[in-house]
Amino acid sequence: MSDATSALEQKWAQEEASKSPLEKAYEKVGSKKTDKEKLNPEKLSSDLLDQLPDPTGWRILILPYRGQGQTEGGIHLTEKTVERQQIATVLGYVLKTGELAYQDEHKFPTGPWCKAGDWVLFGRYAGSRFDIEGGEVKILNDDEIIAKVNDPEAILHNY
Repeated sequence: MSDATSALEQKWAQEEASKSPLEKAYEKVGSKKTDKEKLNPEKLSSDLLDQLPDPTGWRILILPYRGQGQTEGGIHLTEKTVERQQIATVLGYVLKTGELAYQDEHKFPTGPWCKAGDWVLFGRYAGSRFDIEGGEVKILNDDEIIAKVNDPEAILHNY
């Protein structure tokens, strides 16, 4: 049994090593291999953030929320389905803001609506999206943010 266990552990270690820097920022919530993954912002490496484009002007760089790979009933979703959920989501993690974001005092008299490190809601068709290794990011205008969210898991994600 120990040979089979060590073979599985080696396979899992190889899978972990082959992940992109963005995929490594997601961690399991439970102890089982089938448990859901959740973004751990502390695991977003500075190398990854340096590789991402810096938003210009009043734009904001967002990492869309990635849904679970498994339903509550235990059905595993395909990678394509999880990818579609990420495209359809209206929730994201703010990675970077442009130098002019929220600087217009007439438009934002109370100050910035969000900053890097916040979870936010935005319009379904807002911004431009593009792929990076391991996922997708969006660039939005500063006024396309609808709300700040404390816990992304508290938002019901219906697709």
